Amino acid sequence: MIRQLILICSLFVVQVVLSQTKNNVISASFNNKPLKEVVLELERESSHVFFFKDEWLKDIIIKETFTEKPLNYILDRVFRETSINYIIYNSKVILSNNNVVYNSLPKDFFPEELDTLQINKEKENENETKTVVFYEQFSSQSTKDNPEIITIGKQNSNSKSYYTLTGKVNNLRTNEPLQNLVISVQNKSINAVTDEKGIYSIKLPVGYNSLETRLLGHKPEIRNIIIYGDGSLNFLVSEDTEELSEVLIVSKRNDNVKSVISGVTRIDVADIKTIPLVLGERDILKVAVTLPGIKTAGEGSSGFNVRGGRTDQNLILLDDAVIYNSAHFLGFFTALNPFTTGSLDIYKASIPVQYGGRLSSVFDIKTKDGNMEKLSGEGSIGPVTANLAVETPVIKNKSSLTTGFRATYSDWVLKTIKDEESLKNSQASFFDGVLKYTHKFNDKNRIQSTIYYSKDKFSISSDSVFNYSNLLGSIKWDHTFNGKNRGSVIVSSSQYKYDIDYEGDRNLNFDFGYNINETQLKLNMKYLYNKKHKFDYGFNSKLYKVNPGNIKPKGENSDIEAFSLDEERGIESAIYISDLYEISNKFLLDIGLRYSFYSALGPSQQNAYINGVPKEQSTIKEVKTYGNNEFIKTYGGPEARVSIRYLLTSELSLKASYNNLYQYIHLLSNNTTESPTDAWKLSDLNIKPQRSEQFSLGIYKDFNTANIEISLEGYYKKMKDILDYKIGADLILNEDLERELLQGEGKAYGIEFLIKKKNGKLNGWLSYSYSRSFTRLANTITEEQVNDGDYFPANYDKPHDFTVIANYKLTHRYSFSANFTYQTGRPITYPIGKYIFANEEQVVYSDRNKYRIPDYYRLDLGINIEGNHKIKKLAHSFWNISVYNVLGRNNPYSIFFENENGKIQAYKTSIFGTPIPTITYNFKF
Repeated sequence: MIRQLILICSLFVVQVVLSQTKNNVISASFNNKPLKEVVLELERESSHVFFFKDEWLKDIIIKETFTEKPLNYILDRVFRETSINYIIYNSKVILSNNNVVYNSLPKDFFPEELDTLQINKEKENENETKTVVFYEQFSSQSTKDNPEIITIGKQNSNSKSYYTLTGKVNNLRTNEPLQNLVISVQNKSINAVTDEKGIYSIKLPVGYNSLETRLLGHKPEIRNIIIYGDGSLNFLVSEDTEELSEVLIVSKRNDNVKSVISGVTRIDVADIKTIPLVLGERDILKVAVTLPGIKTAGEGSSGFNVRGGRTDQNLILLDDAVIYNSAHFLGFFTALNPFTTGSLDIYKASIPVQYGGRLSSVFDIKTKDGNMEKLSGEGSIGPVTANLAVETPVIKNKSSLTTGFRATYSDWVLKTIKDEESLKNSQASFFDGVLKYTHKFNDKNRIQSTIYYSKDKFSISSDSVFNYSNLLGSIKWDHTFNGKNRGSVIVSSSQYKYDIDYEGDRNLNFDFGYNINETQLKLNMKYLYNKKHKFDYGFNSKLYKVNPGNIKPKGENSDIEAFSLDEERGIESAIYISDLYEISNKFLLDIGLRYSFYSALGPSQQNAYINGVPKEQSTIKEVKTYGNNEFIKTYGGPEARVSIRYLLTSELSLKASYNNLYQYIHLLSNNTTESPTDAWKLSDLNIKPQRSEQFSLGIYKDFNTANIEISLEGYYKKMKDILDYKIGADLILNEDLERELLQGEGKAYGIEFLIKKKNGKLNGWLSYSYSRSFTRLANTITEEQVNDGDYFPANYDKPHDFTVIANYKLTHRYSFSANFTYQTGRPITYPIGKYIFANEEQVVYSDRNKYRIPDYYRLDLGINIEGNHKIKKLAHSFWNISVYNVLGRNNPYSIFFENENGKIQAYKTSIFGTPIPTITYNFKF
């Protein structure tokens, strides 16, 4: 009987145990079910009570199937891709967001100095085991603007010591990415800096971190982070004050005062649409000429004279590749599509250390990145040109393509002119196109590639047809190594060429051609050492190939003999490093050193002349022969770049800078202005590189309440070994070109004033500069002196330059614009007498550039009409109605002299001597 009772009890116990075991497993299927519903269903099936907040479970969908699985297994699977942790205690399931829930205190939770007996006494008073939910206590240090603590990742017991936080920082108002923004961890030596796309990457210790952002012209922001895993966080950073709405020149907020760089200006193409320009073209480089320190030799001229420098002393870059001729149709138009161009940075004093090879300035033009989300575009139709630019995503949010094309229909216009047979037979056409591809692989790697081509063809009442073109391409790879190191590798290639097709006399018909090519490799690196030191370093190297010219007979009857000059080659390289050193909150120093070196390369034959006598055939002492890639002559030296800024107040600063530069390539032109048929010449055995030194000092003031910026800057520049020419120099197909050239020195100085009102109904700017530029060609050899070796004004010397740009916004759709310009007339050499020699009349000329042509002034007016501002439209339109040269001023472009019946008569030519009305239609989709 007892045995039977024991057996029955044993069976009962086994049944109870099996029953309990079966109740601890659950079968369930969740097909795209919200997480909250999953938790409630598990609560019903398991007879456990779940504790949680609804907001933790929002927007999470579960798709899982379980067959007789324990509750903890199901919870591990359900919560594995979420930020939820849990603990099962008795019949309770306690959830937590991000944090780990502990059922016992860590061993080192209590400090050693606590009374151990007291702790033990407290433990003895506990009648039952209790679960302790442990949250680390943090001092939020949050600001009024950032009260919340942001949790990244999911805490677990096997947490690493550090995790990586990545993200993107954008401007709050414009949503544009912010470059060079510093992100630092308070009370820790951890920093990161954003790249040109606003992307950052920073390694943070696990737990609490307080991140602070710093960027000139923007408010500091604080983000309080608790990090338990790798993750991302995007920032929106606001500016100190409102940015300008209609003004052309856009810069980072308060950069006018706070940045260390002086003599730098940024022009945003999106904001130049209201300026009245000739024939309605939205021309970024023509707008640049309205700024102090930047001039041209005359209306319609190509090339720029920056702070007394020559036109060949400007480095013009499009996406890091060089443009050798930036003008269409002899300088009337810029060879850049305004709708694919994003911005232009002009450096005319504190030239950053990564740029070199030119003495006066850098024009750094950037093409817009394409829209990675949707198809968009812009275009315009004007009197002589049409433009179109299209942006489209290739892979959404990862890659994009920007394409732009512009062309003129001036050929068609010329052929429609009646009673002008000569113009009907003329031609003047051009086009340009650009293609840019951008691909973002991840937050650390990005590639962009640009291809650009432009071509001009013109013949105005002439037997010669001129063709010239630019072709360039570049590939840039941006890589972020970590929060402190990032860099770019750039490969670029540029080609400029022209040819002349002459068909005037069948016995003299010919084709003439010229081209220059350069291929370049650059490595630009950035290293954020700490809050006070930011380093830029790298190297670049480029190979030049110049075909100085070749001529070929055209047609079977041509008497022209084929002839070509030997190719010129040279290699130019540089290494550099700079440190942006924040000495104090007021004192900022940017100091850099660049060492450049250049070698002319063979194969080549070079004439060596006797010193102290004119370079002539009879004074050649030796003809040196150099083999392929043999060094002919090597030049080089250190280039210092120093800029200093001192804040007198938060809205007032002083800036000073010094730099010295080398230039190893020269433009050969005996015209007053740059011509498409000018040729580039490399330094060699007989031609030294150009050198310069520039000092500048300025004071900068912001009136933030009135949105006004003021700057006053002075400079002094010295130049050596600049090229000039003997009177009557023959520069075309000359095998001994050095005999026609002179090398001398120059000096330039001036003072520049700029005041800008950045927004409001009336906005714009006023600029004035007083500047002088002189050349001296002194030599112990009398034949190689000009003006007895004294300084004389350069061809582009214009002491006074005054410009006013004004925009008045009447309503959101209607605005008015005005542009007034005044300039001193440029220098000219006049005939002052005549005499008879060998029975021929000869003309006596004054000293070079002793006189001046009449002063120049011009007023332009425009009316701008926006389309209605409905959001849902196929395209948004914008009309510009403008009149160029409203006063009809017959401004002289040049003056020439003719002998008529023994009497010398002076004549002047003008480009636009009458008002030029224009209507341009712009659209955007």
